[in-house]
Parts: sequence; C-alpha cells; structure tokens
Amino acid sequence: NIPQILIKGGRVVNDDVTQEADVYIENGLIQQVGRDLMIPGGAKVIDASGKLVIPGGIDSSVHLQQTFMNANTQDDFYTGTKAALLGGSTMVIAHVLPERGASLLEEFEKIRAHADAEACCDYALHVGVTWWGPKVRREMQVLVGEKGVNSFQMFMAYKDVLMLKDSELYQAMHSCKDIGAVARVHAENGELVHEGTKEALDLGISGPEGMEISRPEELEAEATHRAITIANRAHCPVYLVNVSSVSAADVIAAARMQDKVVHAETTLAHSALSGMHYYHQDWAHAAAHVIAPPLRLDPNTPDCLMGLLGNDIINVVASDHRAFNTKQKAMGKEDFTKIPHGAAGVEDRMSVIWERGVVAGKMDENRFVAVTSSNAAKIYNLYPRKGRIVPGADADVVVWDPDASRTISASSQAQGGDFNLYEGQRCHGVPLVTISRGRLVCENGVFTCAQGSGRFYPMRSFPDFLYKKMVQREKVPLSVYVYISFTVS
Repeated sequence: NIPQILIKGGRVVNDDVTQEADVYIENGLIQQVGRDLMIPGGAKVIDASGKLVIPGGIDSSVHLQQTFMNANTQDDFYTGTKAALLGGSTMVIAHVLPERGASLLEEFEKIRAHADAEACCDYALHVGVTWWGPKVRREMQVLVGEKGVNSFQMFMAYKDVLMLKDSELYQAMHSCKDIGAVARVHAENGELVHEGTKEALDLGISGPEGMEISRPEELEAEATHRAITIANRAHCPVYLVNVSSVSAADVIAAARMQDKVVHAETTLAHSALSGMHYYHQDWAHAAAHVIAPPLRLDPNTPDCLMGLLGNDIINVVASDHRAFNTKQKAMGKEDFTKIPHGAAGVEDRMSVIWERGVVAGKMDENRFVAVTSSNAAKIYNLYPRKGRIVPGADADVVVWDPDASRTISASSQAQGGDFNLYEGQRCHGVPLVTISRGRLVCENGVFTCAQGSGRFYPMRSFPDFLYKKMVQREKVPLSVYVYISFTVS
C-alpha cells in the first residue's frame, strides 16, 4: 500500500537539463513528469515551490558491517542506510571484503543476509578480489552470472593483506573484461608504502602525520599510471577509486586524452579537506582524518578535485563511509599504522558537495546530479531506472532546498561514530523530503522507514557506459585503430 504522491511546483533537475515540472509517483515508480498532469484523486501532495526535485543520491562506496584493521565499523546496514536516506541518498553500494584465501561467494552471502534484514533503502554490493587463483576466477563468474554483482575491487596497496601483484591484477582485469564487470582499483604503490612506513617508524614518527609522510602522492600517481597500463593491456575499462591528489588526476586526464577507457571516483573527504589536519594538536582530531590514500598537504587539492568533478575528469564522488569511534582510532595511539583507516560521510555527502561544489561555483545543479547520482547509475548499469527523473524510473526522489542551510555536527548525526570531519560547517542544500521506491521515508528530518524494508538491487553486467567502446574496438581491425590513434595524436 505505497501511497500515490504528487510533487508540485518544483524544478526537476536531471544531469542534462532543468525544467519546471510536477512529478507523479505511484506503485514505487515515477509515472508522469510535466505540467498540468491528469492524475487520480487521493494522492498526497508535496509542495515543492521554489525547491529542486532531484534524483536520489547513489553513494557508490560505503563500508557497513565490516571488520577492517582489527576494528568493527560503527554502522550496520540499518544505521548506515538510515543516515544515507536522511542525507538525500536513496541507494548505497557496499563492500564485501573477503579475507585472503576466503571464498568470495560465502562472504557475499553472509553480507547479503545481514543487509536484507537491516537495509532501509536499495543497496548493491561490490566484491573485493583480495587474492588470486582459479577458485577466485570461477567465483567471479558465478557472482556476475547468478548473484547480481557487476563490480570487483582490487587493491594495489595493503601489502600482505589485500594487495594483488601486477600479474594478478592483470588476470583479475582480464576476468572482469570477459564477464563484463566494473574493475575498481585502489591505486597506491603498496611496496613503497610498506617501505615508507618502516622508514617513518624508524625515524620515530608515530603520529597520524606518518600517514601522509609514508604515502606521498607520487606513489598514488605511479600506481594510477600502472593500473591504467595494465587495464589497457587486458582491454578492460578501469575505474579508479579514492582519487586523492592532483598528480593522480593528471595521469587520468592524460590517459583520457590518449583515448583509454578510464573513469574515476573521489571521496567526499578528499574533495573537501586537506592533510593539514594530521598536524592538529589534538591527537584524536588528527587520527579521525586517517584514511587511505591520506588527505593531501597541498591546501589547493580539495578545490582542484572539486573542479575536476565539475568538468568530468573525475566522474563520481562517494562518501567511502567507514565509521570508527575515537576509542577504535586510539588503537594506534603509539603507532599510526594501527589507526584503522576510515571516516564517516554517508549522511553529509550531498550537502557538503552542494556547498563546496555548487555554491562555490565549481559546478551547476545538473553536474551536481551527475556526480552524486546519474554517473554512478550509468557506470553500474542502473540508468535510467536510477539516477534520472523520468516516467518509468524507480521513484527515488529528493525535494532539495538550495537556499536552506544546516550546521553539521556529530551530536546530531544519525550515522555512526563520535566525530564528524565537517563539524560546525554550515552547508546550504538540505533534503526536505526523501522518497525511496515511492515510499516517503524522510520529511523535514523525521525518519519513517522500517528496518529491512530496503532490497538488494541486482546489477547487470556489461554496462554500455564502460563497455560499448571496448566491445566495438575488439571488432575493428587493429591496423585501422592504430592508424586512427596515430593520426589523432
């Protein structure tokens, strides 16, 4: 018994156009978009005059119900998805991170069982390829063919824990290409991070600043270049995650100019904050900012990354939400390598990007919709069911007030953890109403959604957005493609 809803008088914002239109929702779907709609009586009317009506956010990287670096995240699938909805995101893609040698399938089924019982909004799952062998290859095929997974995350860092060697990364990418999956890559030179970490500790650097010192941005730029090269040899589209520096973004931009199929995602923290926080006199404050790759010391970095989101060099901004509390972070009080990596952000992503992106003049409202929703929908083959306000799409809709503002604080947040990286910041852009699959789940900060009412959203393989060019290139005789490439360059 999902109610019929009419959103009246707002401006509908998609990634390519803004129009004055009403939106009529019934049976969990958007049925009509336009002026002077003929609709049956009895619909709940939401007045959106002077407001924007936008597709619900898709947060393409969240870590819920996860054990990482000897700590359990503060959010399960209930609190994490509740916080997402309150912040204006109507879908999350969470991570399954199997331990070395563990079955990807078993870990996937375990996380699905938790999530199905707890999630409040639609969710999907990325699966980590944390080791390599024939069994992993077979399980990837089953996950894509039968389980609704279309993306795998590989790590070039976290030596001896998550990291793949170049040859393994090549084989994993080959598998992704064969089954039409998205190859997500965390790019840092894991060997040199390992060496740099030992050197920092030997020099007596044990505080959070050791994170930046041991993982400088050239290690990210080098690994980014290597990931793109390996993907190119495997004829696999590559999707770089947690892009944190201008030098890594330069590598991505150059690869695009060379016509390589490369897409990229940054995180809310990297596009809003600098690494000066690692030198804060309060250890707990500094440790709260420990994420990987680290925030960068160059104070221009966040503005640059926000600008690159604005002009499509970086395609998506995720929260990479992984909430720990101060006590958990304090496991690394004497040794920065023991501080669990992660920060909360699923609830604040939309507002902070509006403030620092749109209000600051780095992007318009259409681009905001692209980087917070539509591009992720295209990349993960959800579009236009998700990420667009159009008849036939899922009714994942947010009434967004561009003029209202809110002050962010850990004391009032729904997400886990006892610290907020954006504490005290005043952000314009407030979700007044969140509608998830046609259900009114948040209205003016009041949450009315049952635990477990979300559902797993299977993602189809071979997203056109990544694979259409790749598949076509396989058909073109190599000599023609080489000739075209040379004449272009």
